[in-house]
Amino acid sequence: MAEYKRPETPQEYQRNFPPKKPLMNTSEAYYESARCLYCYDAPCMTACPTHIDIPLFIKQINTGNVKGAAATIYDSNWLGNACGKVCPTEQLCEGSCVYTEQDMKPLQIGRLQNFATEAVMQAKTPLFKPGPDNGRRVAIVGAGPAGIACACELRVLGYSVEIFEAKALPTGLTVYGTAPYKITNEEALRENEYLQQQLGYTVHYNQPIQNAAQFAELEKQFDAVFLGLGLGATAQLNIPGEELPGVVGAVEFVEELRMKQHAFQVPERVVVIGGGNTAVDAASESARMGAQSVHLVYRRTKADMGAYDFEYATALAAGVQGVFEASPLRIEGENKASGVTFSRPDGSEFHLPADLVIKGTGQAKQGALLAHLPNISTDAKGRVVVDAAYQTSRPGYFAAGDMVNGGAEVVNAAYEGKLAAQGIHQWIQNKNA
Repeated sequence: MAEYKRPETPQEYQRNFPPKKPLMNTSEAYYESARCLYCYDAPCMTACPTHIDIPLFIKQINTGNVKGAAATIYDSNWLGNACGKVCPTEQLCEGSCVYTEQDMKPLQIGRLQNFATEAVMQAKTPLFKPGPDNGRRVAIVGAGPAGIACACELRVLGYSVEIFEAKALPTGLTVYGTAPYKITNEEALRENEYLQQQLGYTVHYNQPIQNAAQFAELEKQFDAVFLGLGLGATAQLNIPGEELPGVVGAVEFVEELRMKQHAFQVPERVVVIGGGNTAVDAASESARMGAQSVHLVYRRTKADMGAYDFEYATALAAGVQGVFEASPLRIEGENKASGVTFSRPDGSEFHLPADLVIKGTGQAKQGALLAHLPNISTDAKGRVVVDAAYQTSRPGYFAAGDMVNGGAEVVNAAYEGKLAAQGIHQWIQNKNA
């Protein structure tokens, strides 16, 4: 097990969670940008869900036009800074860099993206302004990446926008559900503040929209409603002992850690059940918070894991132990979880002691909330069905992000939110033609 002492101060917490993609200085950015080959077919652009003109912004950095580089990034992706940090660039843009075909280190596109966007945010350089007021209003439910991207795009198109957010902070899982070595709370919130100050959308915090009467009121006051609610709580395992104290969902675990930071107490022995990126993050974070034993247990083989290989490698480096082809049978304990009993494919069983059991079993869909909007269709997996313009089957309601794609990356939500805003604009224009 890697030696991580339990952090007791903000400084110790930061030391245990150093940034995965540290900010480049000007010299680093210059020399790294000089490596770009400016490929005519730019496979990095194709791999980026928002299709940022990557060769262009890298050329702008290399020629000293950092403001122009940031503008190029934000022109395609309203969460350009956050995505530069939290995106699995190893799988996306950097994974498609032509250098990888020559067994060379790919261009550090994410860090270059951070360099440009951080520069304009820290200098408070204005890049945007709202479009002329068109007299139309749009309500957005959820201030996650999809909701913020939708709000920004709508403001540029001249709409008055109000976001209704159930929690106390914006950016959704970017601040509540992402590992702190990917992006800090301050970084996530600073980008939203930067965007909001220039574009002027309103966010109502601690104001969940959760019943039919509230939706009906939105319909009266606004010309369209955008749903950017993401997914729900961690899904159930449906095994004995799941209700015991000391059993938590991975999403809820990461959220509490992000909010409490060094004040969050992780016990000595942790068992994480699951093989996705959130499960792997929870395991890695447990080790970095001082747990002496962290087991990540997945019911299938390592090759079947949903987590990216580089994410799993990060967890192993932190001291996490992987256990494969083991399914949870029951969580043991009297008044509190004390361990988990697993079964092997051959029918044998084994027990892992635990003071904390974390369920990384995916997130439930928003079925209970959508019951208040009976005309919105969902598919067999509980995902909201939308058309090419991201409009749902309920007229005037649009949706994007995890509740539509079932759970993808921040960059996917940002891209879909932007497209949904364009769909809203077209729908309102046609309706009032």
